[in-house]
Amino acid sequence: MTTWTEYTEQRRERINQVLAQVLPPANQEPTRLHQAMRYAVLTGGKRLRPLLVYATGETLGASLTELDIPAAAVELIHAYSLVHDDLPAMDDDDLRRGQPTCHKAFDEATAILTGDALQTLAFQLLADNQRTPTEQRLLMINSLAAACGSRGMAGGQALDLHATGKPLTLKDIETLYHLKTGALFAASVELGIHAANQKHTELTSLREYTKCLGLAFQIQDDILDIEGDLTTLGKIPGSDDKHEKSTYPVISGLAPAKARVASLRAEALRLLANCNENANILQELTVNMLRE
Repeated sequence: MTTWTEYTEQRRERINQVLAQVLPPANQEPTRLHQAMRYAVLTGGKRLRPLLVYATGETLGASLTELDIPAAAVELIHAYSLVHDDLPAMDDDDLRRGQPTCHKAFDEATAILTGDALQTLAFQLLADNQRTPTEQRLLMINSLAAACGSRGMAGGQALDLHATGKPLTLKDIETLYHLKTGALFAASVELGIHAANQKHTELTSLREYTKCLGLAFQIQDDILDIEGDLTTLGKIPGSDDKHEKSTYPVISGLAPAKARVASLRAEALRLLANCNENANILQELTVNMLRE
């Protein structure tokens, strides 16, 4: 029987191979852009969003080959968002995962184009994926596009930028987190559902699950930034956002923030238990993402 550690290692190795295949070769013109795209995607990462695609799809009966392209697409979107988040006009970061950010390793204009190219490649992969019937492909494209736009990730980033240096309520922060982090988590689950050709009966409960998961994950990340050993988190002291921002535990205090994570974790597991009796993979993922 495969352990959770073995499962995640196998899926991460698989998605890394898929990503290496779908990205343009580094020696293909325009070489500098293609090198930057590969740099932005292949230099590490937890691959949490592809893991959500795989775990959801496998729970609902989809094969790994049916899940490879949607898993790659959502990771390309995530990578694009990080490249743009790191830009001087956004969070202005010099390092990510201990490596120079894309605009530092290359240049700012190349980084902007890298994000643009990664985003469009994600949708091209979904549109061209002949393993998936047309109707399911359209649903996937719609789910991912909605998660990226003004009512999703881009909207969350806009709120985040606007909030810099301003007092926020916990409700404000939760709204921001739902958009900036939760929307792409939700899209990852929806991609797995569509790959398995499941109908909206599964989608409703799982969407509520991802709201809990995304919010809890971001609050937990805030807590770890305060409490954790930064070197174990893939971050370097002094390398995070240069703009002062309010975070959940800063406003609520650490104990209430931890209690909120625990509550959201319990609700996420309850929703999984109610929506699918075979959701053990997703349950394991949730427990390991939101450790007590």
